[in-house]
Amino acid sequence: MANWILAGTASELEQSGAKVITGAIVVFAHEGQFYAVENRCPHMGFPLHMGSVCDGILTCHWHHARFDVCSGGTLDPWADDVPAHDVKVEDGQVYVFDEPKVRKGIERHKHRLREGLQQNLSLIIAKSVVALMEAKVPPTEIAAVGIDFGTRQRSAGWGSGLTILSAMVNVLPKLDTYGQILALVHGLTHVARDCAGRAPKYALDPLPPSEFSTKRLAAWYRECIEVRDTDGAERVLLAACERGADSRTLADMMLLAATDHVYLDGGHTFDFHNKAFEMTDAMKGEISAQILTSLVPLLGNPTRSEELQNWRAPIDLIEPMQRAFSVLDSHPLATDGSLPDGFDEAEFVELLLSDNPNLSVEQLTSALLDGADPVRLAQLVVLAAAERIVRFHTQNDFGDWIAVLHTFTHAHAVQVRLQKRAHPLVIRALYHTVTRIYLDRFLNVPAAKRPNAKSVRDAGTRQTAEFLTLLDQRQQVNEAAAWVSEYLETGGDRRELLNTLGHALLREDAEFHSFQMYEAAVQEFDAWDASASSVASYAKETLLIALARYLAAHAPTARELPQIVRIAWRLSRNEKLYEAD
Repeated sequence: MANWILAGTASELEQSGAKVITGAIVVFAHEGQFYAVENRCPHMGFPLHMGSVCDGILTCHWHHARFDVCSGGTLDPWADDVPAHDVKVEDGQVYVFDEPKVRKGIERHKHRLREGLQQNLSLIIAKSVVALMEAKVPPTEIAAVGIDFGTRQRSAGWGSGLTILSAMVNVLPKLDTYGQILALVHGLTHVARDCAGRAPKYALDPLPPSEFSTKRLAAWYRECIEVRDTDGAERVLLAACERGADSRTLADMMLLAATDHVYLDGGHTFDFHNKAFEMTDAMKGEISAQILTSLVPLLGNPTRSEELQNWRAPIDLIEPMQRAFSVLDSHPLATDGSLPDGFDEAEFVELLLSDNPNLSVEQLTSALLDGADPVRLAQLVVLAAAERIVRFHTQNDFGDWIAVLHTFTHAHAVQVRLQKRAHPLVIRALYHTVTRIYLDRFLNVPAAKRPNAKSVRDAGTRQTAEFLTLLDQRQQVNEAAAWVSEYLETGGDRRELLNTLGHALLREDAEFHSFQMYEAAVQEFDAWDASASSVASYAKETLLIALARYLAAHAPTARELPQIVRIAWRLSRNEKLYEAD
């Protein structure tokens, strides 16, 4: 029950200037009045009774955050408001109400999160996420604040920040509570950074209502994208949304345009589309038009791979794909999850990794014509792309990690879309991935050796904390792969391993592609986990080894953002950061 607490006599307080009561509230005597606030600077928790009041402004002496001593409102947006308490004077006695004037609720924390995003303040974002998670707000609801902000505030449209946030939403079930907080803060902070200094995106109006069908609108959309007319494409897309087109229809309409040309922007365009569609579903369509129109700017001037020399010479890789598309044009694709009798999955994967791109395209086409489910084939293509990462030798240029990563995440996005039973023409993207796997072949020369757990010294049950310790050193790529191989060989808990790999990512100031790598590997691991395929066990091990190698190659970093999250976490538990451990 709330109560008035005796703080002391007015004369005592005027003489002392400040007094701490109940250990949590400080009362100030200033200009003949009395004011009470929480005795804890909301920025970093420093005791405010050690601050000073001048001209009605309370200043914390640690980082010089300033507050209106009456309302508790901060003059510094990075500091938060300090809770203020009502004060009354009766018969020379000063009383303080033990409940703050304004209690912080969920909406206030969401508002503060938006302010953190607007001003690109990582600590404010982290504090808001911690508070919302502790209030049991669903993580997708927290992420929705960032999705809404990011799709409104970036004129260039959907970018890496929104992709990171979407990827982290997808992997939240694999992480413990603190890992989920880290994942959300990473995603939201990258959205804020992506939007900082950018012009906002101003939405166009949809076309006026007409009698033309959604099918006609889809054709117009493709035509607009073909000539890079993003304004026309956006108005057409908004018209389809207003007409009530469902998410699948809209996805098909946009993916057809995104696959009319080959491997746009190194695979990013398709991957970004997939993430946006996933978030449209996760947000239950609440801001679907806003999310989808954020993709249109990506199609204004993307790199079209058929215009690149390495796709045309010394071997023309485009023409075989076009022949395959002509053959498949009127052929229905299977949807029963099957493969043709006698189809050798392991042999197919090795073919994809060979030096014969024409044969790879022919075998893929033959399998589809024989009734192979595209989803099953797409899984094998993802496996081949992951194998490129497993075989990536550290003698390569460090920047080439991104090349094999792009192929892998593009393959994953294609697999997800095919699993959603996208329009049959989206199968073109699967061919794009197959060809890109061929182009990555020199990054496996020489090929790194796959770890053999049985040959690892000191074999035995591993504790996952050892993996994190291993990644405290630079370039432990092969060692990390061997550790994961041994952990799996000795029956280690796979759920715990996925969580640990997540923390290996989230404790770093990770770059964009590392987030993509973790999400794609985890999602594909789950897909194989439910498979009865003869190569399922091998595929799951391959995915985790590929993930471990990539994370090890990009660790350790300065770990600045995880430290900010740790500060927010400790502040929420009233720990004293200003005291030595």
